[in-house]
Amino acid sequence: MIRDHSLASKLWTTAVWAVVLLFVLNLLAVIATVMVDSVATRWLGTWLPAGFTTHWYRDAWDEFQLTDVLIVTFEAVAAVVALSGLLGVTAAYALARRDFPGKRAMTLVFLLPLLVPPMTYGIPMATLLYRVGLGGTLTGVVLANLVPAIPFVVLVMIPFIEQIDPRVEAAARVFGARTPQLFGRVLLPLLLPGILAALLLVLVRTIAMFELTFLTAGADSQTLVVALYYAVFASGVRAGQEVDVMAVVYMVTTLVWLLLALRFVNPTQIVARAKNQAAH
Repeated sequence: MIRDHSLASKLWTTAVWAVVLLFVLNLLAVIATVMVDSVATRWLGTWLPAGFTTHWYRDAWDEFQLTDVLIVTFEAVAAVVALSGLLGVTAAYALARRDFPGKRAMTLVFLLPLLVPPMTYGIPMATLLYRVGLGGTLTGVVLANLVPAIPFVVLVMIPFIEQIDPRVEAAARVFGARTPQLFGRVLLPLLLPGILAALLLVLVRTIAMFELTFLTAGADSQTLVVALYYAVFASGVRAGQEVDVMAVVYMVTTLVWLLLALRFVNPTQIVARAKNQAAH
């Protein structure tokens, strides 16, 4: 590999790193400001708050009913993860192993929710859910979030399935394995890392999904991100520190699951597998 040591190349590299560093510093500054303000007694025009307290967390927890909000969030996320895993892995296996007329068109249909903005199909979908009585319910929130979640599982799982030699499945059939045994004893252990990676990433996406959840959630089916939105824009006088508490809870919840997901999957490996499979 030949490296360019010219002055122009060094200046370009320096400029790129300077922009990246500026972005990271700005991001860290915003996060630090929110976290510090959530424990500040008063912070006006000074480098540091006048004092620190944790009572904003108690007040926000009671005022925004965060216990109920977190329960709803985890119920919705658990349902989306379970259903998208069951349906997405099944669909991915069919697309990876079977050739049938219209396969490319069906694959494109599966991927459309990932290619277009959620608001594009979110509004008509929410309208339909309200017409059939599912709008404003936890069931409606789950169904809405399944629309992008299932294609995401399909996209992640197809490369994992295609890298398994079909002769392994054929050998299992020869030795008498039926379909449930084939999936449970042969394919599932081989696909478990991919399934785990896909479901963890779906979990993070669902926690962070605002548009579809906002359009379909009701008073008793708000997830954490929607509750945070209402906390910011709801009418009435509210301490800014309480809103920052909501933001911190949301950041920590999302970050914990994101770090857990990255512990089991490297996104660059998934992209590389997808590109290799597409090339073949």
